[in-house]
Amino acid sequence: MKIGYHASHEQFKPGVLLELARAAEAAGFNAAMCSDHFYPWSESQGESGFAWSWLGAALQATSLPFGVVTAPGQRYNPAILAQASATLLEMFPGRFWPGLGSGELLNEAITGDCWPPASERNKRLRESAQIMRALWAGEKVTHYGRVVVEEAKLYTRPSNPPLLIGAAISPETAQWLGEWADGLITISRPEDELKEVVEAFHSGGGEGKPMYLKVQVSYARTDEEALQGAWEQWRTAILGSSVLADLRFPEQLEAAAKYIKPEDMYDHVRISSDTDKHIEWLRDDIRLGFEHIYLHNVNRGQQLFIKDFGERVLPALAEFMGE
Repeated sequence: MKIGYHASHEQFKPGVLLELARAAEAAGFNAAMCSDHFYPWSESQGESGFAWSWLGAALQATSLPFGVVTAPGQRYNPAILAQASATLLEMFPGRFWPGLGSGELLNEAITGDCWPPASERNKRLRESAQIMRALWAGEKVTHYGRVVVEEAKLYTRPSNPPLLIGAAISPETAQWLGEWADGLITISRPEDELKEVVEAFHSGGGEGKPMYLKVQVSYARTDEEALQGAWEQWRTAILGSSVLADLRFPEQLEAAAKYIKPEDMYDHVRISSDTDKHIEWLRDDIRLGFEHIYLHNVNRGQQLFIKDFGERVLPALAEFMGE
């Protein structure tokens, strides 16, 4: 069972995130993951470090396994992502996993290429996954399709290629990923909605494959602080997936989120100052079959979150798993 810390490049400078990853490991978190953005979700978040250079530093600075959800096909050619992943795994065997999603215009538009509709982005995603697997197997790859690769071959490869974890929010995408991805990563939401995603992934062919969950929480000393912190930092990220995928700049996301009220956050972020409530939520996630859970405290109070969850939440979950 992995209970990990999520490092949010949109919200903190890379050096700060490195110290937070160290603190999370010291507190008892046994895994970590990070975001991979070119722009933050809002101007108030204010950061956007490069995930791939940071990951090398984080893997060296800790003994944790790390993951990242990234989008091959536009900002990154899949051959480059395959090479980056292979290099990390050669240095840190078994300690890195890439998650693949179809991306958001916010991050991908910098290339100046056209932004395809969702159906085309999904097809591009699957092509990219096939290319990455072939490169890790030592093949020389030439591919002309929604992505282009010419005579690419990786000379530095890991002994064991990583699992390719597919990212999904909707049941429809989760079902599709069940056919070809090595596992699923999704985000937290009300239990009945999350259960639909799990069932769809299983029905599509994902039964028995690992499932990863990124959990958005807002923990603070009081419920009022937790709610305000979630609203200030994360309200632009709770917009519908079609909106998030197709807006270009942080200020456009802020305009779209103009009428989101603090109380609207409850359906998207687990907001509570009560660690027992967080334990209850996480036990439900474990019962659904998630064995890799990454906690993202969406407000800026990271040290308090790491300390209190290390002292109260992680031991309670370990005891629960031992029952």
